[in-house]
Amino acid sequence: MARQRKLTPERKALIQSLLSHYKPEDAQDVQAMLRDLLGDTIQQMLEAEMDDHLGYSKYDYKNKHTDDSRNGYSPKTVTSSAGDIPIDVPRDRKGDFEPQSVKKNQTDISNIEDQVLSMYAKGMTTRDISAHLQSIYGVDASAEMISRMTDRILPIAKEWQNRPLP
Repeated sequence: MARQRKLTPERKALIQSLLSHYKPEDAQDVQAMLRDLLGDTIQQMLEAEMDDHLGYSKYDYKNKHTDDSRNGYSPKTVTSSAGDIPIDVPRDRKGDFEPQSVKKNQTDISNIEDQVLSMYAKGMTTRDISAHLQSIYGVDASAEMISRMTDRILPIAKEWQNRPLP
């Protein structure tokens, strides 16, 4: 007999807040919810990677110490087990930005989606994110990059966690 996985109070609260926000009625609604969460998470990871690449946050020109800058986005559709997810990949003027979370020409992200979703489920501690980024990137991500990604993704998770339940 298979052992049932225990839900931590944090995971249970997160799931309850997601269900109250999305109000899924069937499996298709759950897939749509997962697509939204995964798309938003990947988008924020790409934005954090661009911040790390350029060395400053968007609109933070006081800390800009490079002649490179943002140059819009390229639309891209990636495939996951939850369906197709549209994302916008940031570009830089010099054209040397190489995203790592979704690499150039990569269209199938089904191998990383469980890892990204589990960042939400685990409460997104720095240690958890570091472990996941290690497995996604295959190399050690810098502490600054992890911090920037955490700063961008954490508010999204907190917003859903703190939604009032009906």
